[in-house]
Amino acid sequence: MLLTAVLALCTGPSPMAVPPQPPRRFAFVNVSVVPMDRDWVLSGQTVVVEGDRITAVGATGSVAVPADAVRIEGRGKFLIPGLAEMHAHIPPGRQVADSTIERVLALFALNGVTTVRGMLGDPRHLPLRDRAARGELLSPTIYSSSPSVNGNTMRTPAAAADSVTTYRLAGYDFLKIHPGLSREVFDTIAATATRVGIRFAGHVPLEVGIERAIEAGYWSVDHFDGVMEGLVPATRPFTTAEDGFFGLGLIDRADERRIPVLAVKAKAAGVWVVPTETLMRHIVGNYTVDEMRAWPELKYMTAAEVAGWVRTTAAMRGDTTVSAASKARYLAFRNKLIKEFHRAGVGFLLGSDAPQVWNVPGFSLRRELRYLVDAGLTPFQALESGTRNVAVYFGTEAATGTIAAGKRADLVLLDGNPLQDIANVGRQSGVMVRGRWLDQAEIARRLKAIEVR
Repeated sequence: MLLTAVLALCTGPSPMAVPPQPPRRFAFVNVSVVPMDRDWVLSGQTVVVEGDRITAVGATGSVAVPADAVRIEGRGKFLIPGLAEMHAHIPPGRQVADSTIERVLALFALNGVTTVRGMLGDPRHLPLRDRAARGELLSPTIYSSSPSVNGNTMRTPAAAADSVTTYRLAGYDFLKIHPGLSREVFDTIAATATRVGIRFAGHVPLEVGIERAIEAGYWSVDHFDGVMEGLVPATRPFTTAEDGFFGLGLIDRADERRIPVLAVKAKAAGVWVVPTETLMRHIVGNYTVDEMRAWPELKYMTAAEVAGWVRTTAAMRGDTTVSAASKARYLAFRNKLIKEFHRAGVGFLLGSDAPQVWNVPGFSLRRELRYLVDAGLTPFQALESGTRNVAVYFGTEAATGTIAAGKRADLVLLDGNPLQDIANVGRQSGVMVRGRWLDQAEIARRLKAIEVR
């Protein structure tokens, strides 16, 4: 199991204070809109924003632009909905400085990530979620899990029932499941969560297994956790030690013919998946530590943080019983999982597990998009996992996920068409977060202030 790497940025005065109150109206003119309601581009459009809402979308010349609106020239540019990081880690703990947390959130926002699903909740995150919703800091919209639900925090059914109820009353958006739960305790968690009205998501404990997880109604299975184990025939039992990193040690035992069976069950149960392929490729792939240390976005991480990632990578790669060929087969197998689950209609959500090892907030999501396309998804399908699908998942289709009048003004302006080349998501011209416009010069200034190395 990957231990959460808590971001340890320097704790000086935060350069990420909320921007001054901007003009209340904006108009993107002559822009190509990628609305994400279907796989198409609307050329020559005007998009009007008032406050935190889109008020009009239509052909330039047919849409009235308010006289006091700030005009943003969009000729040659492409406007997409803001992206979501659906496996994020907001730094937890009382010892973490406010400025550190604000910088993590700002890194997401400055990279066009306008929604995050925090996967390791903390009491501090709840008021932070509310401040973000009120626009009091530069931050994505936050959905927060409970603190970790695992075999150490919930040892008995009675304790599990009490904790689930407590987390629901505290206001967490969902429960985060980690390994180590017994089947009996998990069943109590699932039953109590259903009764009190809180969803659960995350890892799949070995004693529970993917089939029971699907049956119980997981909101999402992250990392494809439990899937590799669920594909191993009962005639080929394995130990916990043999399981390895998300089933890496089972690559020669898993029966890929059973993938469609699991995929159909997940679809029928409404279970979503968050692959987090960046995490897998950073640990299992061919990147050397020196290559990853040379990535330009590492300048936003402290030397201590990077050193921690080096140690974590070494520990995760320390199993010399797994050959390079087996690792290559494992990554290819995960691509098959992505294709087969998507073919079955299972909902995909975009997540890179940032900030975990080598995943700098915002930047890593661009790699995740590329890996999804490499696995066989179209650029539209990959983008959909971080836009429209997120709205469906949270039940906010009326307000988010696509570009249309009435939707929240979470937008990213790009210098290239992402439906032609997913790498164009990294060619930002500006970001709008809840109606606050940050052009690329402002983004560059703020990113420069975040540099710590």
